[in-house]
Amino acid sequence: MAELTTLARPYAKAAFQYALDAQDLSGWARQLATLAGASQYGAMVEVIASPSRSADQQAKALIDACGDELSEPVRNYVQLLAQNKRLILLPEIHELFEALKHLQEQSVEVELTTAFELADADQENLAKALEEKLKRKVSVRAEVDQELLAGVIVKAGDLVIDGSMRGRLEKLAKAINS
Repeated sequence: MAELTTLARPYAKAAFQYALDAQDLSGWARQLATLAGASQYGAMVEVIASPSRSADQQAKALIDACGDELSEPVRNYVQLLAQNKRLILLPEIHELFEALKHLQEQSVEVELTTAFELADADQENLAKALEEKLKRKVSVRAEVDQELLAGVIVKAGDLVIDGSMRGRLEKLAKAINS
């Protein structure tokens, strides 16, 4: 995985710089997400990895799969990736692009996992508290995991705050068994 990230980094930076200069970070992020998803689809994985297909054929197949979702600059970018045999890196390129975008926008996407669904007001209060702590704009993506029993797990980049009952019970079990 680290090797793929290393290979993807210059392509992600180039796409990011182009999108930044064109003032179209959101558009490029959306299109790269589409490409990353399409490139991981079963039949498309085989097309991209096939040594019997030319770079043009691979790029055309991927572009056709995405339909009208791609702008001309992004289509050219796909052609470049195909010529350099880097289409397989699209998921990593998208991930790195998103990280650069969040850094540029001084924002962070927070993954919020709760034992039960939170009310919108509670979710907004938590987002405000996280904005103050992280000193960034926060966008929250919430999901429910009933195995947590109670509480919440917050993931923001490398930061993980485990305030779940399951997490506390696991810590207690480790302390008792030590």
